[in-house]
Amino acid sequence: MHYRDCLCGALRPSDIGRDITLSGWVASRRDHGGVIFIDLRDRDGITQVVFRPEVHAEAATAAHSLRSEDVITVMGQVVARLAGTENPKLPTGAVEVVASSLVVLNRSEVPPFPMDEKIANEDLRLTHRFLDLRRPAMAANLRLRHRVTKSIRDVLDTEGFWEIETPILSKSTPEGARDFLVPSRLTPGAFYALPQAPQQYKQLLMVGGVDKYFQIARCFRDEDLRADRQPEFTQVDIEASFVKAQDLQDLIEKMFQRIFREARGVEVPVPFPRMTYADAMNRYGSDKPDTRFGMEISDVGDVFKESQFKVFRAALDAGGVVKAMNAKGFACITTGQIEELTELAKTAGARGLAFIKVENGEWKSPIVKFFTDAEKAALSERLKMEEGDLVLFGADAWEGACTVLGRVRLRVAEIQKLPIDPLQLNFLWVVDFPMLAFNAEENKWNAVHHPFTRPKAEDRELLKDPSKLGTIRAEAYDIVLNGVEIGGGSIRIHEGDLQSETFSVLGINEEEQEELFGHLLRAFRHGAPPHGGIALGLDRLVALIAGEESIREVIAFPKNNRGAELLTGSPAAAEMKQLRELYISSTVKPKEPGAPGA
Repeated sequence: MHYRDCLCGALRPSDIGRDITLSGWVASRRDHGGVIFIDLRDRDGITQVVFRPEVHAEAATAAHSLRSEDVITVMGQVVARLAGTENPKLPTGAVEVVASSLVVLNRSEVPPFPMDEKIANEDLRLTHRFLDLRRPAMAANLRLRHRVTKSIRDVLDTEGFWEIETPILSKSTPEGARDFLVPSRLTPGAFYALPQAPQQYKQLLMVGGVDKYFQIARCFRDEDLRADRQPEFTQVDIEASFVKAQDLQDLIEKMFQRIFREARGVEVPVPFPRMTYADAMNRYGSDKPDTRFGMEISDVGDVFKESQFKVFRAALDAGGVVKAMNAKGFACITTGQIEELTELAKTAGARGLAFIKVENGEWKSPIVKFFTDAEKAALSERLKMEEGDLVLFGADAWEGACTVLGRVRLRVAEIQKLPIDPLQLNFLWVVDFPMLAFNAEENKWNAVHHPFTRPKAEDRELLKDPSKLGTIRAEAYDIVLNGVEIGGGSIRIHEGDLQSETFSVLGINEEEQEELFGHLLRAFRHGAPPHGGIALGLDRLVALIAGEESIREVIAFPKNNRGAELLTGSPAAAEMKQLRELYISSTVKPKEPGAPGA
């Protein structure tokens, strides 16, 4: 049987008079006094098909029994729609097919939700994902993902990169997040780990002389989920030898130009702006700043160095800072909104949120009584305070004060509904990250990116001074789009002695180094080239291009926000026979996928 001559979204006025065969799903059926109209849908679009008794009585009679989501094949002639009945919202809206034959290939039960509406119940959609994928919005997202991935492959191929797969069953090493473990039947008591990223393998490829590698890599992290996280996700993994950071950044800018030209039809200007980590935190309170609007943060510590306001003075005396942000024109904020912002600040680590409203020529705030006239004048000049403004403060250690105001800044922008152009694309490179961060709970230094990131040459000797570890800058860089981090990379350590020294600073002794990373250290002793790379979050990138808030909207079969894949019912219990073969026993009865606490 011949199923189709083209897809359902392909017909145009130039096809009028053509005999055509189409196949797809019945999107809708309408009975106009014996004349049946159906919208026939496939992944490409919709064509209106008309069944007229005078053209083919048998087909018209059979069309009366069609229901939503039935799978059919129709044959007929392409004709122009009657004047006034055209549908300009459809690419095929100027034509229709007058059917001369109908074959029902498969009947459908009544769908659990309307296929042409946005469904709020996400679990219902994910349980019936095979239906959800038929909706035009989902088809468009998957098509977009394909186009983005193809653009990436085309650019990297042109630049001389080889696509190489790395192992999925690997070894568990401390790289940040929790590993998924896979028990080995052949080696009782031993476990593989699913890779959080192909980091060590791609560095080993550089030692192996591959020179330029990339992979559309599946990665796995057993961590709490959010709208932009999945236990399994996809990243564009890139590594190259004999490169500087600028070389890799130029490559990524060229790639994004190609992606947005082909996926969205827009030209992205290059080079992207650069901003240091310190500058991003100082001005925006975030290492992934949204620069589409102002409301920048200012340091006002010098204004209050002699302040009688105890909160500010205590922060400064402890070596901290006082930061302030002017939300221009937002003195109209309600008491409820102030309380919301205060709770947000507390969640971010602050004790509260000091503020000043400028209304009717007065500064309204419980803290103003502690300010001198000189402090008021200096603050007003620093922040360019005017009638109708709202000033918000953060007083704490530097990072804490910046982070609090950074989160408040984003929420204020949401409350104010700032007029941000949805088509605006603010790309930004954030550079010169700190190499190390101290974890007070663990009483140890951790790598900010990962333990293979190279310190800047001028800071390398600081590794030997325990009092200076927090000041070491890394050869690391993140790429940010509209306040969302879409990738990060670094120039790597390629010398065995420097890598071992870095491990030691991170609290990994020589015995542990050999056990966990001996393969990498041995490789570095056999002529490792200077190298670096970057990893881009493909799911997050496609979601941004598609205008979706959740990456689940651009993944064919995602997990829900409890880590459950509702379509197949995973994770699921294993049979006792399977567990015995793996030398595993369990007294825990697994909960149903998607159940609270599962």
